Amino acid sequence: MLPNVEYVICALIALLVAGAVFVVWLGTRKKIAADTIGRAEAEAARLLKDAERDVERLHKEIVLSAKEKAHEILSDAERQSRTERQQAQSLEQTLMHREAELLERHRATERSAQEILQREKALVTREQQIDAATVKYQQLVAHQQHELERVSGLTTDEAKDLLLKQIEHDARHDAANLLKRLDAEAREIASDRAKQYITEAIQRSAAEHTMETTVSVVDLPSDDLKGRIIGREGRNIRALELATGVDLIIDDTPGAIILSAFDPYRREIAKKAIEKLIADGRIHPARIEEIVQRVKDETDEEVRKEGAAVAFELGLHDLHPEILRLMGRLKYRTSYGQNVLSHSAEVARLAGIMAKEVGLDAHVAVRAAFVHDIGKAIDREMQGTHLELGIEFLRKHGESEPVVMAMAAHHMDIDWPSLEAMIVQAADAISASRPGARRDILESYVKRLEKLEGIADSFNGVSKSFALQAGREIRIMVESEKISDEEAVWLSKDIARRIENELEYPGQIKVTVIRETRAVDYAK
Repeated sequence: MLPNVEYVICALIALLVAGAVFVVWLGTRKKIAADTIGRAEAEAARLLKDAERDVERLHKEIVLSAKEKAHEILSDAERQSRTERQQAQSLEQTLMHREAELLERHRATERSAQEILQREKALVTREQQIDAATVKYQQLVAHQQHELERVSGLTTDEAKDLLLKQIEHDARHDAANLLKRLDAEAREIASDRAKQYITEAIQRSAAEHTMETTVSVVDLPSDDLKGRIIGREGRNIRALELATGVDLIIDDTPGAIILSAFDPYRREIAKKAIEKLIADGRIHPARIEEIVQRVKDETDEEVRKEGAAVAFELGLHDLHPEILRLMGRLKYRTSYGQNVLSHSAEVARLAGIMAKEVGLDAHVAVRAAFVHDIGKAIDREMQGTHLELGIEFLRKHGESEPVVMAMAAHHMDIDWPSLEAMIVQAADAISASRPGARRDILESYVKRLEKLEGIADSFNGVSKSFALQAGREIRIMVESEKISDEEAVWLSKDIARRIENELEYPGQIKVTVIRETRAVDYAK
């Protein structure tokens, strides 16, 4: 039993201790709560006092700001009022000043009106006096005229007609004498001045005269090259003649071969091609065709530069490149043996000098004179006269109409369109008629060869033709697709018959028709 009692006692003691601890804890919590509430109330009171102080301070600041704002508004209102009063005073003074000016103007207007009224009265009086004087003058004139008619026995109209006829007769007589004298003086002066201008132009234009021939000579480093140029069975020389249209004369002349053709352009291409072949060392038909084509391209560029150089010397800096190219080709064209490019440059210089002397447009004259024979560069390739082809070509490439018309009249095919055209024609005649400038025999020979080639080219199927051996032979290349071997025989006969009927020539002309068929393929 005893252990149970101890156990109960211990339990009671523990309960008592726990109750005491709870009581102590509860008292402590109440004290803490009371302290907390007190501090909160004190803090609330403090915050309330601070709020009341802030409200009072803010109230004072708002009242002060309102007073300052009211003061500023009042000051602005007073300042604006003063400004408006000053403006009103200024406006009032301006109105008073303008009123005074208007009053003065009104008074001046009244004075002017009075003066005008007085002047009108004076004018009316003057007009009355003038009318009276006019009537009196008319009466006196009528009386005087009546007296003159009575004394002379003629009416006024009759006397006037008689006087006019006498004056007209005297004027015509004096004018006829003056015109006769002026015409004689003008003819004498014009003749002297024309001679002077032409003489000065000729003296100041020191142009060289190039007399072209029909042969060119190619120098050879050694005579051994003649055999290589001829080639096996003459293949190389035939290829050269077919490609260039030039007859190669290879004889015993040491160190040289002769190229014969009436066209200097063909001879130049053939000469350059042979020189390049000799320098290259490879001479065979395929290489010959390649070199000839290359030389043609290079020569075209050279003639353009040649034309540009001559134009630059004449002061013509804006010519079309195609015009310069054709003018350069005239270096290889002759007219009666005279180099056409040199002739054109000479005509341009003469025309420019004469145009300046007589006060005309020298630029138009020089330009028209320089291109006056440009059609000769293409008249062998196209149908038409060199004049028609030249006019069409210049217009196509933008040349001005005054230049074209001045050029068109250089053979007097049209009426003179301008004084510059007369200068161009005169300069052309001077250049052509100068002693030693031209050779008629060469020109007739060249024309015969041109006509010989023209006859051959007119047949259908002909590719190109070349007159060789000074016109004693013509070689004709035909298109193998259009002309058969049998037709080639008949073509040679037809061309020969037409040459017999249309040309006059010494001896005989050999007609050779060449038909070549080439088969070309490529190994890939």
